Amino acid sequence: MLMGEAVRGVIVDHALLQYGTIQPENFKSNGTLSLLRKLRFSNIQTAISYVLPVSAEQVNLLQTMAKLHSFECLPLTASSLDIASREIAQTWSHISGTILYLLPNHDASPKITCTYFSIALDDEVSSVLRKSNRIYMEKFEELPLTICRLNKKAISNDVVTVGYIMKPSREEDFAKRGALPMCPTPNGLMFLPLTFELPISKQLEEVDVILHKATDEIVSIELNSSSESSYRIGYTKGMQELQRHIENHNDCFEVDPLNSIYPVLDRLKIQQLLLGLEDLNVGGRCKVRAPHFLKVNSFDEPDLVQRLHDATLSLPSIVKPQVACGVADAHSMAIVFKVEDFKVLNVPLPAVIQEYVDHSSTLFKFYVLGDRVFHTVKKSMPNADVLIKSSEKNGSKPLLFDSLKSLPTSTANQHSEGRDPCLDLALVNKAAERLSKRLGLTIFGFDVVIQEDSGDHVVVDVNYLPSFKEIPDDVAVPAFWDAIKKKVDSKAVK
Repeated sequence: MLMGEAVRGVIVDHALLQYGTIQPENFKSNGTLSLLRKLRFSNIQTAISYVLPVSAEQVNLLQTMAKLHSFECLPLTASSLDIASREIAQTWSHISGTILYLLPNHDASPKITCTYFSIALDDEVSSVLRKSNRIYMEKFEELPLTICRLNKKAISNDVVTVGYIMKPSREEDFAKRGALPMCPTPNGLMFLPLTFELPISKQLEEVDVILHKATDEIVSIELNSSSESSYRIGYTKGMQELQRHIENHNDCFEVDPLNSIYPVLDRLKIQQLLLGLEDLNVGGRCKVRAPHFLKVNSFDEPDLVQRLHDATLSLPSIVKPQVACGVADAHSMAIVFKVEDFKVLNVPLPAVIQEYVDHSSTLFKFYVLGDRVFHTVKKSMPNADVLIKSSEKNGSKPLLFDSLKSLPTSTANQHSEGRDPCLDLALVNKAAERLSKRLGLTIFGFDVVIQEDSGDHVVVDVNYLPSFKEIPDDVAVPAFWDAIKKKVDSKAVK
């Protein structure tokens, strides 16, 4: 693959940043600067330019902005494209590849002129300028699309373009680890951030496969009381547009289809799927299993005690909303110590009451990336005896928490006298393979705790497209790329 002509540098005129109305403390939330950060995370050299003379105050503001985001600040002596391009070519002569220089078209349409030219390490500046070309853009958000087109044209049409959608904080987390580069990866992937600021259909013309964290775009989930596994999902307007496009274009390929993620939205459905792991167990060895559970539509059910007994549930138990993600209170949970406290419990209904497993305060987080399985170990909640003793200080009231923010983890001196958990990795790898087939997912995660007395490996949670940030980047990121590439290749041979 020839990489010399790929986009390796972007210079943006300061007038395009609209920084005059932005206070330095808000630089991080500026959309244009956020987009430029994506370039830096893709190892594309990035600079903010300005034409002299400029006031000292402006220069200071631009330098503050550039330093905050690790951009360069590039002063130019003239606004003429010929002179500016010559100075850029001289300043960035160490770069081998294509350079983009973006300028505003004042009071004109299209609003942005993008001049691009290629630099080879042995080029004369005069020859560089003869090779320059121009592209026009109406919106700054078109820049990633422009880079994608130029890279594909310069390198190879065999490069697989992955269009992706996820919330900004998640995207930044992936991107800063180098997982979503706009320049081709060693295995031939190129990532394009899709934006709802532009028509989705035009962007998807450049895309070979879609990677989405659709749960980031959910605004509502309505469970159908007449069916335990039926629900209506309300997406953002932009995600609805993408969904319609996928439904109306049979050639639109997703790494993981929307309907494959629906089970992970429903804790009851996940519990039922986990019951299928039981047939992996063989006599004389520890088991992998789902926790004991019970779905309730009301905490005031007259036969709740009997139902808990029938479900092999004892107290304390952990109570979770049936809706697993995508809505504000999906992670509002409680640990309940007394049956009478269910009646006053403030956990969204319907809910799933789940077995609380004594697990030596140790949680194993597993990440499935295609056919690769990784895991890490984290501190977790203390055993039941510690929780009960702690709860007595406040009258054994339910312990309420948000599992995304304030999981009640144990301290070093809170461990019960129990054995250290012994992980049967081969067994959990079989469970990972089974879950991948049952869910139809390529990239997902699940949590395992090991029951102290029995050694049972209990799968307590499943989620789609986790960050896998606990796994070293030099291992996880290539595995992430390989999982996507293999999924694309599997489509090609069908």
